[in-house]
Amino acid sequence: MNKTIKLTFFILLLISSAISQNKVEIFDKYVEASRLDWKVPGLSIVVVQDGKVLLSKGYGVREHGKNAKVDAETLFGAMSTTKAMTAVTMGMLVDEGKVSWDDKVVKHLPNFRVADPYVTSEIKVRDLFTHNAGLGNADFLWSWTPDLPADEIVRRMQYAKQAYSFRGGYTYQNIMYLVAGQVIEKVSGMSWERFVTERLFAPLGMKNTFPNYETSRNYQNRSLAHFEIDGSIRAIPESLADPIAPAGSVWSTADDIGKWVNFMLGNTTVNGKQLLKPATYQAILRPQIIVPPGQFYPTVALTKPHWTTYGFAWFQHDYRGEMVAFHTGSLAGRTAIVGMIPDKKLGVYVFGNLDHAEVRHALMYKVFDVFGFDDNSRDWSKETKTLYDGIEADGNKQAAAVRSRRLLNTRPSLPLASYAGRYSDPFYGSMVVTFTDAKLKLTTSSESIAELNHWHLDTFEATWNKAWRGKSMISFQLNPQTGEAEALIVSGAVLKREARVN
Repeated sequence: MNKTIKLTFFILLLISSAISQNKVEIFDKYVEASRLDWKVPGLSIVVVQDGKVLLSKGYGVREHGKNAKVDAETLFGAMSTTKAMTAVTMGMLVDEGKVSWDDKVVKHLPNFRVADPYVTSEIKVRDLFTHNAGLGNADFLWSWTPDLPADEIVRRMQYAKQAYSFRGGYTYQNIMYLVAGQVIEKVSGMSWERFVTERLFAPLGMKNTFPNYETSRNYQNRSLAHFEIDGSIRAIPESLADPIAPAGSVWSTADDIGKWVNFMLGNTTVNGKQLLKPATYQAILRPQIIVPPGQFYPTVALTKPHWTTYGFAWFQHDYRGEMVAFHTGSLAGRTAIVGMIPDKKLGVYVFGNLDHAEVRHALMYKVFDVFGFDDNSRDWSKETKTLYDGIEADGNKQAAAVRSRRLLNTRPSLPLASYAGRYSDPFYGSMVVTFTDAKLKLTTSSESIAELNHWHLDTFEATWNKAWRGKSMISFQLNPQTGEAEALIVSGAVLKREARVN
């Protein structure tokens, strides 16, 4: 009888292994077919379930038109999926009693300021992670001027006016994660980059994971960023998040990031050492705020969730009766997504090297269906592509409608040279308009320059030196008394012209 039980168990184990391998093979083929449908040069993906890596693999090439293949050790950007790592490292300090989620930020950073004195005094450490402090998006502070130091970015937040009531809404806010990194630095005595490396990456055995681009520079097996420009997919220079490192600067590989996914599935004791207490782990994944469906991902049209929330660096919603926790990462030319169904001990991470290739969402939900619910019936790639193609078409229609409102046969109010000058604002910083070779140019940083061509009246179309940034409209505001250009308006930001010094 005992031998019969053992034989039965062995047979069941073989059957289970065969079924699991079959799922992996099905999904493996699906990934490659989806990559080709979305024209993504390269992807890498890892699937983890019940503490085991089911798949860790690269697809396609590191650079479009070249032969070097993506594999499980090819380096990609993690972008905003870095945020969850910052939440975990803060949680480690919470476990040590060095900080509390409910500490006021000014307790640790006395010089921290936002425009509203009440918010300055009341904002808590937990508020740095939940995008509901009442602040608007301030990404221009590092995207317009990538050479702006982190301390200066945070200093300028004192000029950030409240966009909505404190804890009364939701606007995605990268800069508050930078502030969280500064709190970690202050209470730990080491930089965020060093802390996340020594306290998280090293214990997890993530030997090919780096806290920022600078430390990853010598890694040879790396992917390149890509953008579709005029119908052609091209490799582009990297856009870096190093100035806001705790919000999005990590680089990693499929093999390495699988260890992080396994950790976030609740396996927080590593080699006999507890890296994060269960209560703190649960707090990080606990819903903190409601995210309005209109500000969630467009995929809600496909998943039809009953609720959408945000924890500490994790978006959440219900799917097939389970809680999903996930987060995307995006920079020019790159994508990432991490997704988990914690109660099923199932997680997936997808890296991509084509700008906003939303196949990442499709592959995440396909993993959930195939490995979580034993269901291969839904073509997520096809449905997601139809959804996002429709969104793109709507965007093109709106852009065409804007262009159709152009007033023809108008001229600038002033000679072009009269618009030249330095325009500045305490929050936005400075931009310079120059007049050279009968052309106006706008410079926002040493890396970001646009040629200005007259559109209509005192509005100009900016064509950026980085083709993937596309075009944008900028306008000059004239002084009603003197008739001189007194302000520059860029994406809604108003910068006043500085007085000329003779």
